[in-house]
Amino acid sequence: MFQNWGFLLAEMWFLLALASLLGVTAGWLIFGPGERSGATRSEEVNALIADLDRSRAMHSDKDDRIRALGAEIDALRASAAPAELQPEINSKPELLTAPRAEGPDDLTRIRGVGPKLAEACHELGVYHLDQIASWTEEEMAWIEDRLDRVNGRVIRDAWVAQARDLLKAKAA
Repeated sequence: MFQNWGFLLAEMWFLLALASLLGVTAGWLIFGPGERSGATRSEEVNALIADLDRSRAMHSDKDDRIRALGAEIDALRASAAPAELQPEINSKPELLTAPRAEGPDDLTRIRGVGPKLAEACHELGVYHLDQIASWTEEEMAWIEDRLDRVNGRVIRDAWVAQARDLLKAKAA
């Protein structure tokens, strides 16, 4: 029945050896050599920890200096008058409980004011361009303090100047 048993067994052993060799080679290529440069994993970890400690020691004086400067800044803030550090935000502009009889102005005509921001202005009591046109710096700071996501846009986008221009164009 099987006449070439010897050849079949030899071929199977050869193919098994070849598959084993390919498996070991693939594993070595994927996972790399067991030890790098003769150092074990614990030696590598110890070397990294030593590097970290040296780095911390080198920069500890900088951390101390940063803390000292922070303390100086805090002391200066505590001794300075609040008006020196930030604009007065207690100066409330003219606000209305409802728009006048002619209805609210379209605040979205001001560059930088979208529908959501116009709605937020309405919730504060700002409905008309003449209200915005009369704002002082302190009043702009009060508005910015109470509107979310404005981040200086009232001044940067010149809402007051735009409102004045729109009022002039409306009057003409």
